[in-house]
Amino acid sequence: MDVTTAHGLVLEVLHQASSQDPSILRPAESKLMEWETEAGFYSILNNIITNHTLDVNVRFMAVLYMKNGIDKYWRKNAPNGITEPEKCSIRQNILLNFNEPVNQIAIQRAVLISKIARIDYPREWPELFPLLLNVVESNDILIQHRALLTLHHVVKTVSSKRLAGDRRLFQELTNQMFPYILNLWNELTTAFIQGVMQNVEERVIETNLEKALLLLRILRKLSVFGFLKPHTNKDCMTFIGMIFEKAKSSLICYKQMKTKGSYMIETCEKFIVHLTKVVISMLDTHPFSFIDFIKPSLELCLYYLFTDDGITFLFERLVIQFFNIIKAILLCAEYRASSKNSMANKDSESYKAYLIKQECFVPDVISDVCKKLIGHYFILTQDELGMWDSDPEAFSNDESGDSWKYSLRPSMDTVFVTIFHEYNEVLTPVLLEMIRSTNIIVPPEDMQQILKKDAIYNAAGLCAFDLYDEVDFDQWFSNTLVQELKIKHNNYRVIRRRVAALIGRWTGIKLSREYRPALYECIVGLLQPDEDIVVRLTAATALRFAVDDFEFNSEQFKHYMFAAFDLLFELLKKASECDTKMQVLNVMAVVLERMGGVLMPHSDALVQYLPHLWNESEGHYMLRGAIVATLVQLVRSMGGVPEELCPFLLPIIQLGTDTSQGAIIYLLEDALDLWTAVLEYSASMTNDLMQLFNNMPILLDYSTEILRTCLYISLAHLLLAPELVMRNQGTQLITTCATLMGDLNNEGIVMLMRLVETFTRTIPQLGSETVMPILPKIFRRIYDKENYPYLMSMFLCVMSRVLLSSHQVFTRAISAVAQELNENDQAVLKQLLDRLLNNMPNVSQLDQRKLLGLALANLLTTQSPTILQRFSDIMSHILEVLNDITKTEEDGSIMDSLILIDGQSPSDFDDDGGYYDTYHDMRKKQLILNDPVHTIVLKDYLQSQVNELRNQIGPQYQQLINTLHADDMSQLQSYITF
Repeated sequence: MDVTTAHGLVLEVLHQASSQDPSILRPAESKLMEWETEAGFYSILNNIITNHTLDVNVRFMAVLYMKNGIDKYWRKNAPNGITEPEKCSIRQNILLNFNEPVNQIAIQRAVLISKIARIDYPREWPELFPLLLNVVESNDILIQHRALLTLHHVVKTVSSKRLAGDRRLFQELTNQMFPYILNLWNELTTAFIQGVMQNVEERVIETNLEKALLLLRILRKLSVFGFLKPHTNKDCMTFIGMIFEKAKSSLICYKQMKTKGSYMIETCEKFIVHLTKVVISMLDTHPFSFIDFIKPSLELCLYYLFTDDGITFLFERLVIQFFNIIKAILLCAEYRASSKNSMANKDSESYKAYLIKQECFVPDVISDVCKKLIGHYFILTQDELGMWDSDPEAFSNDESGDSWKYSLRPSMDTVFVTIFHEYNEVLTPVLLEMIRSTNIIVPPEDMQQILKKDAIYNAAGLCAFDLYDEVDFDQWFSNTLVQELKIKHNNYRVIRRRVAALIGRWTGIKLSREYRPALYECIVGLLQPDEDIVVRLTAATALRFAVDDFEFNSEQFKHYMFAAFDLLFELLKKASECDTKMQVLNVMAVVLERMGGVLMPHSDALVQYLPHLWNESEGHYMLRGAIVATLVQLVRSMGGVPEELCPFLLPIIQLGTDTSQGAIIYLLEDALDLWTAVLEYSASMTNDLMQLFNNMPILLDYSTEILRTCLYISLAHLLLAPELVMRNQGTQLITTCATLMGDLNNEGIVMLMRLVETFTRTIPQLGSETVMPILPKIFRRIYDKENYPYLMSMFLCVMSRVLLSSHQVFTRAISAVAQELNENDQAVLKQLLDRLLNNMPNVSQLDQRKLLGLALANLLTTQSPTILQRFSDIMSHILEVLNDITKTEEDGSIMDSLILIDGQSPSDFDDDGGYYDTYHDMRKKQLILNDPVHTIVLKDYLQSQVNELRNQIGPQYQQLINTLHADDMSQLQSYITF
C-alpha cells in the first residue's frame, strides 16, 4: 500500500474514532490499536497533526494516539517498537512546525516532544535544545509562544531524570541556556508590568504575561535541578533575588486588573503563585543556597499576610503559598539551632540561618502574627457560614494528609501550630490571655463575639499539647464549656461545634477520669437528631477520640454506649455524602471494637442497614472499605457470623480479594480482615467458603505485604475442614507455596513452613501426602545446609513430622532429591541425617527438640544401614532430649514435661498465648491435644523402638549396644532397659 493510500485510510479511521456513535467508534478504535505496531503509522499521524486544514477533532485524536504510541513503542527494547528510520524521520519533522493555532493540540504536541526527548536526548537528538532556542528568538508571537511551551515541557521532563549522568548533562545544559532564558523572562515580565501600568492594549499584556509564565516555569526547573550548588552561580542568585520585587510589582498589577475586571486575572494569579513556588522549591531542595533569601521571603510574607495594607492585595491561593513559605522556613532542619554543629560553630551556615529567623521573628512580631492569625484568619467567613447552611456535610468533612499545601483552613492551622510550637514561651501568655478573655458566656445575639470565641477555641485545640501545663482543662470543661453546650440558640451552634472539637482534642491529653462520664453525656447530647448536623458530625469525631484513648474505661462508658450507638446509626442514615457516611462508620467501628459483645443487642439495625448501604455505595470504594471494616468489628463483637449476613459477607470478600476486579485496590486489606474474622468465628465449612478459597493461590503471589495474612487465612481455612480442604484444594495450595518458596526471604519461608507443618499435624497421613510437592525443596534446603538456624529447625520439624506420619512419603521425597542430585537414596538419607544430628543442639524450643527426638527414634526401626551406622550418635541425641524434657516428681517418678496431663491447659504449649475465644482458637487447641509431641511419652516410645530393633536384627543388636559410650549407656538405662 502506497503512502497516500495509507494516509487516507488513517485519516478516515480517525474521523470515525472521533464519532459519538459507539457502533462507528468501537471498530475505529480497534483498527487504530491494530495499526499501532505498523511501520509508518506514527509518521502518518505526525503529518495529520501538522495539517491545519483538517478537522480539529481528527487532529486532536491523532496527537493523542501518537503520544500514547510513543509511550509504548519508542524505547529500543520495546516489543514491536518503532523502527529507527521512522524515529529519525519523526525527530526531523516534528520540530518544523511551531505555528499550531489550537492551544490544546499545541500542549499535547509539546508533551509528545518531551516524551521523545526523555528517551533520545542527547544521544540521538543533540540538536533538540539549540533548535528550540533558535525558534524562541522568532519575532512571530504565535511561533515564539509555541516554542516556549515546547521548551517548558521538554525542560520539565529532562529535569526529572535522576541518574548521575543525566543530572550532569542537565546541569551543563542549564549553564548554557540560563542567562538567555533569564534575560528574556526579565524583559517579558517588565513588559507585562509596564503594560498594565501604562494601560497598554490587553491583548499585548496577555501575550507578554503568558510567555513570562512559561519562562518562569522553565527557570524554576533550571534553578532547582540545573545547579549542584545554586549559590555559586551568579545568574541563579540574581533570578531568586528578582522574585521578590517582581512579586510586589505583579501584585500591584493584579490589584489594578481586578479593579478593572480584566479577563487576565486568573493568568496573573498563576504567575504570582508560581513566583512563590520558585521560592518554596529552592528552599526545599537547596536550603543552604537559600539562606540569603530567608529574610526577604519572611518580610514579603509577613507584610502581605499580617498588615492591613498588605492583606488588600491577597487572593486565597497566594495566602496558602505564603503560609507554606513561613512553615517551610520554620521547620527547615538546616535552619534550626539544634542542627548538627550549629551551636558549636558560630560561623556555620545553620547558625547564620537561625540568627536570620530570630531577627525576623522578634517577640512583638510573633505576638502580632499570633493575634492576627486568630483574630483575622481563624474567624469563620460569611462564605463558610453560607456553606454550613447550604452544604453542611461538605463543610464538616475533615481535610487531612497534605491538604495544608492546597487548602486555606489546613494551611493556616498548620502554620499556627508550627509558629506556636517554635515560640511557645512567647506565645503561651498571649493565647492564655485570649482564652481568659473569653471565659464568659457570650450573648447568643452577638455573632461577632461568637466568631471570635470560636477562633480562640480553635487555637486552644490546635495547641493543646503545648498548653498541657498551663491550662486546667477539668475546670474549663466543667465551669464553662459544659454550660455553653446547654445554649441552644441557632448562632450558638458555632460554639457547640467548636466545643465538641475542643473536648475531643483535649480528651486524650488532659481530662481527668472522673470527668469522663460528663464528657460522654455532653457528646450524647450533641448527637441528638434535633441538633445541627455539623455539630453532630463533630461530636461523632469527638466520641472517636474519647473511645479510642489509652485511658478509656469501658465501665464508665457502659451507661452511655447504647444511646451513643443508636444516635450514630441515626446520623449514618441521615448523612448523604459518602465521605460523611465513611466518617460515621469509622466511629461506629471503633466503638464496636472497644465495647465488644456488650453492644450486640443494639447492632441489629446496623446489620440490616449495611447491605442497603453497600448497594448504594457502588463505585465509592472508600466508603465500601469503611463498610467492610465495620463488618469485621461486627463479626468479632458478635462472636460469630450472623445468619442473615452470610449471603452478604462472602460476596464482599469475593469482590475485595478477586485480582481481576478493580475493587481489590481499595478493599483488599479490609476484605482479608473480614475473611479472617469469618473463618475464626465459623463453626463449620460451607460450600461458599470453599469456593471463596479459589482466590487464595493468586493472592499468595499478589503482594508480599499481604503474605502473612494470606498464609494465616490458609491455615484457618485448613483447620476448619482439614480433610475436605486437603482433598479438594490442598495440592493447588501447596504447589503455589512451592513456587513461592524460591522468592521469599527467611521470614516469609518461616510463615510458609508453619502452614506446611499444620498440614502434617491435622491429618498426618493425608497431610504428608498433600504436602509432597514442596517436600523435595525443603529436603534440598536441609541437604544444602541451610544457614539460618531457625529456618533450619523449621525444615527439620516438617521432615520429622512427615517421617512420623508416612515412611512412604518420606522415601518419595528423598528419591526426588536423589534424582535431582544424581545420587542414590542412601547417600541423600545419610546427608539429611547428618544435618539433623548436627543441628539439633541449635534447636532451642523444647517441643521442637522432642519432635526431632521422636523422629530419630522412629528411624531406628527402618532397617537402613545408614541409620544403624549412626546408632550411637542417634541414641546420644535422643538422650539429650530426654534429659531436657524430663522432670522428677515429688514421689521420685520421672515425667515427660511436654505430655498433657488431666486438667492441664493446652495454652501452656500455645505460642499465640492460649486464649480460646473463637472457634479457630478451639481448633488450635485440639491440634495441640492431638500432637504426638504432647501425647507420646518419648522414653516409652524409645523403649518400644529399641525392643522392635532387637527383634529385627537379632544377634547384631548387642553389637550396636556395645557402640554406645559408657556414660550415655548409664544415663539411658535410667529411662529404658536394653
